Amino acid sequence: MRIAIINPNATASMTQRIAAAARLVAAPGTEIVGRQPAIGPAAIEGPFDGALSVPGLLKEIVKAEAEGFDAHIIACFDDTGLDAARAVATKPVIGIGEASFHAASLVAHSFCVVTTLSRSAPVIEDNIRRYGFADRCRRVYATDIPVLELENPETGAFEKISAFIRKGIAEGAEGVALGCAGMAEFAADLQRIHGIPVVDGVSAAVGLAETLVRCGLSTSKSGVWAAPTRLFVLDDFQ
Repeated sequence: MRIAIINPNATASMTQRIAAAARLVAAPGTEIVGRQPAIGPAAIEGPFDGALSVPGLLKEIVKAEAEGFDAHIIACFDDTGLDAARAVATKPVIGIGEASFHAASLVAHSFCVVTTLSRSAPVIEDNIRRYGFADRCRRVYATDIPVLELENPETGAFEKISAFIRKGIAEGAEGVALGCAGMAEFAADLQRIHGIPVVDGVSAAVGLAETLVRCGLSTSKSGVWAAPTRLFVLDDFQ
């Protein structure tokens, strides 16, 4: 089984970290290939960055389909371009945000989300409502740490995320979804410290993608995710 994990931003170092996290949880025999657009925002930190990243993301999805990948993962918690990607793909496409919410709801009656910047929180809140998890998610917290600074020890990212998890627990959350692919490496330690499920969207998405492939399921081409009739317009974005 081959899974393409696509980082919609153009930062190669983040792609490498995400792919490494995915390989840690992938089943034996699953090949994880990380990739990102050649051109696009360095990080996705709100709706503007998300919109700019979609053409490059879709090109990577189309390439991965042509290369015979069995499934695709969009490694942005905003689920950037997810519906459009499902329209251009026949294989399953998993967004790490949606994967996180499903996983968290299976192991906790209620959960919170801890993400990066405040301007990203409304996008996540909108997705939570759209996916039907509004009654399960207590709150979306923003650490106000830029995405590319998560790996910088001087930002104190781990400690800030941990503090918001404590706040979430105090407000009734029984589980946590980490709201950025760049937080993947923190999940195990945070779960150990706080004693509640801490869901990393990359891990959740890999597991869901593998399950869909093994079940022989593909993306429906009836209705919303029907194949576009003008796919060639992607060639306009070089």
